Amino acid sequence: MVDHNALNQTSNTNTEVILATSGYDHTIRFWEALSGICVKTIQHQDSQVNKLAISPDKRYLAAAGNPSLRLYEVQAANQNPIQSFNGHTGNVTAVAFQSAGRWLATSSEDGTIKIWDTRAPTVQRDYHLKTPVNDVIIHPNQGELISCDANGSIRIWDLGANVCSHEMTPEEDVAIRSVTMSVDGTTLVAANNKGNVYAWSSIKTSRTNDTDFQNLCKMKAHNKYITKCLLSPDTRTLATCSADHTIKIWSMFPNSATLSKRLSKMELNDAAKQPALLTESNIQTSENATTFQSQQGSNEGKTQPEIVLDKTLTGHQRWVWDCCFSADSAYLVSASSDHTAKLWDISAGEAIRNYVGHQKAVVCLALHDVSL
Repeated sequence: MVDHNALNQTSNTNTEVILATSGYDHTIRFWEALSGICVKTIQHQDSQVNKLAISPDKRYLAAAGNPSLRLYEVQAANQNPIQSFNGHTGNVTAVAFQSAGRWLATSSEDGTIKIWDTRAPTVQRDYHLKTPVNDVIIHPNQGELISCDANGSIRIWDLGANVCSHEMTPEEDVAIRSVTMSVDGTTLVAANNKGNVYAWSSIKTSRTNDTDFQNLCKMKAHNKYITKCLLSPDTRTLATCSADHTIKIWSMFPNSATLSKRLSKMELNDAAKQPALLTESNIQTSENATTFQSQQGSNEGKTQPEIVLDKTLTGHQRWVWDCCFSADSAYLVSASSDHTAKLWDISAGEAIRNYVGHQKAVVCLALHDVSL
């Protein structure tokens, strides 16, 4: 979204902005982003829709329901799904396309993560966690998955080795609801049912080239459930959606150029040589952002936290379930149980468009405004 006029381009699929919303009324609606006009409605008869994802080439929309995943053509007049992915036995809680669109990943309340070939509805990988999986995303390197579950664990799945390579549990038995990673792969953020947000830095060690996750901070973001956390494409902003009816916008690393640049210059030559930024005395702490390693010692003399609240977006009347940034990180679209979606100008902190038409809760959305 470079400007407001670009939001209404509809003449060419490569430049068109695709915005879709769905939820409990069994419909998927496509919108002109700036005008707020609904241009197409698809009846999704199977169930409610839990999550939406648009393919990288803008041709397909994946709709995750209970218990199946359906694939629709974005531009075609045909409203029937062109492909069905069957194999889950519970609500499908997340769906993500691989960057080339060759495969997609799903998670489910049935305790599994599955990888599917988009050309044929067959399961290529099947990971069993024995606990409901709330979210799964594809690492920017396209070779790993990151999941979170009802037991409070975040897992990294190495697709090359076909194993779980890392597991982190910041709070035992507190469900992690959402995970997000920066586009450069250096920052991982997760949010849980207590309203807490956790952040890690991801570093490649110079000796073994293994990935090491270092605790950055714990943050009390909301007093109620967090339903979604999302890092912006430019990595400077974190959005958190909540049962408290708000969306909070957080500035990432305001006291440094970007954490990515700082970490990319660091080399972990041995276990005793830790980068100064990641030592306990230098992990920024405050009332809102605290390290979740040892809490011993005083905060006196420490700098401001690396994640700070910028603004709170208010206007939804019920739970806010989902959000998506525009490609330039200037706008945010949100979905709520109040039956609406909203388009926000982040710098102004104001809603500039309401999407009205759903008859029940809007719990998911997808936005693709990158010119191909």
